[in-house]
Amino acid sequence: MAGGGFTDTGNLKRAHLYEYRITGYFIFACVIAASGGSLFGYDLGVSGGVTSMDDFLKEFFPTVYEKKHAHLHETDYCKYDNQILTLFTSSLYFAALFTTFGASYVTRTRGRRASILVGSTSFFIGALVNAFAKNIAMLIIGRCFLGAGIGFGNQAVPLYLSEMAPAKIRGAINQLFQLTTCLGILVANFINYGTEKIHPWGWRLSLGLATLPATIMFVGGIFLPETPNSLIEQGKLEEGRKILEKVRGTTQVDAEFDDLVDASNAARDIKHPFKNLLKRKNRPQLVIGALGIPAFQQLTGNNSILFYAPVIFQSLGFSNDAALYSAVITNAALVVGALISMAFVDKFGRRAFFLEAGVEMFIVMVAVGITLALKFGDGKPISKGTGVFLVVVICLFVLAYGRSWGPLGWLVPSEIFPLEARSAGQSIVVCVNMIFTALVAQCFLVSLCHLKYGIFLLFAGLIFIMSAFVFFLLPETKQVPIEEVYLLWQNHWFWKKIVSEQGKLELHV
Repeated sequence: MAGGGFTDTGNLKRAHLYEYRITGYFIFACVIAASGGSLFGYDLGVSGGVTSMDDFLKEFFPTVYEKKHAHLHETDYCKYDNQILTLFTSSLYFAALFTTFGASYVTRTRGRRASILVGSTSFFIGALVNAFAKNIAMLIIGRCFLGAGIGFGNQAVPLYLSEMAPAKIRGAINQLFQLTTCLGILVANFINYGTEKIHPWGWRLSLGLATLPATIMFVGGIFLPETPNSLIEQGKLEEGRKILEKVRGTTQVDAEFDDLVDASNAARDIKHPFKNLLKRKNRPQLVIGALGIPAFQQLTGNNSILFYAPVIFQSLGFSNDAALYSAVITNAALVVGALISMAFVDKFGRRAFFLEAGVEMFIVMVAVGITLALKFGDGKPISKGTGVFLVVVICLFVLAYGRSWGPLGWLVPSEIFPLEARSAGQSIVVCVNMIFTALVAQCFLVSLCHLKYGIFLLFAGLIFIMSAFVFFLLPETKQVPIEEVYLLWQNHWFWKKIVSEQGKLELHV
């Protein structure tokens, strides 16, 4: 079957022998680690609202402020087309891109917990610099510190959650990262809605409050245990087994521990993890996890909506308050989507969520493009009914993304790499993700200006392509132990032709 995947866990090595109970210790570790998502989410939510605030624009971007109010009664696609303004948003993601490779070294040699602590510290510094910024240079420097924090956090947190979670509930646990990201976005939108009314320094409060999730993550991180996988990878076998017994709530962990040791022995022989990713046996993980999924996650167009929701709605003729309120509604849909995915992804599987949501997202983007083509432009304001329709369908789009490409874009890459390539693979995941996040952030407003409604039809075409990518190339990974996922490629209709016999046997040599 073309889109089929390997799901029979009976053919795996020792999966049926794994035992676990959900313990308070396990819950504490996962909740604290997942708080790293709130850093990413808060910044996603806060930056778009701040860039639409008059006080912020008057102080740093007076030409944009003048253009905005000169065309107050026009619904103009190009109101916010300013590359320095978009650099305020995208500079964070360029910084995250460059720091993720340093994060890979820390994550592999010092552990996942160390990267979480470094990330929260850098994010805290960036939030302070932005809150007290006096010029554009300070804004960009602050954004770079925030980006470094996200580079470390996004590199380590999905790995941490996937490695701590039992295979049968790994999907739900890993998606705590997406849930806290969504909650961070939602909280940021509520804060923007309130601070927009505090003149002239409300925007400083919005940016400065990012210190709160950073503080929570750092203080909690001090008490976090390291993952058993990382401890064993570092040669701390006895400590690794103790932590494994503690998080699984049982001493009957021989089968899982033996799998971790086998994977660690193979990892120890790899001197150049990034070079190892280029081997034939890792070709599926490289193409799907490190390149395809993180790139396509950004090309859905969803983050354009998250970055610039207030700006988009203002460009479409909404008032300032109505724009922020619409952004809050949109991001509430994102939280609901994350909860749906957490509840059902380990039951229905990753592929089902990708494909079902892909159809819905394609239809919505086409509907938005056609609506704008017919009802919007030439200085004519959109009607109230059309405005309500746009908010509703954008919410449907975000709801679909929130249960598919949003959480699964982090879950699937974090669970398919073998241990010896996991930190290097996750670095490339974050790097590719941040490259496309930065490009989308930097180019969306100018694309909106020049392509107009066509930008939404372009996203629809990309969604069609990425859904086909999942259908043909991604096997189902639900409930497959993380150290045995590599067996999927040997049973996949396409990848079994790529993965050589030598590659299959390397982990057992």
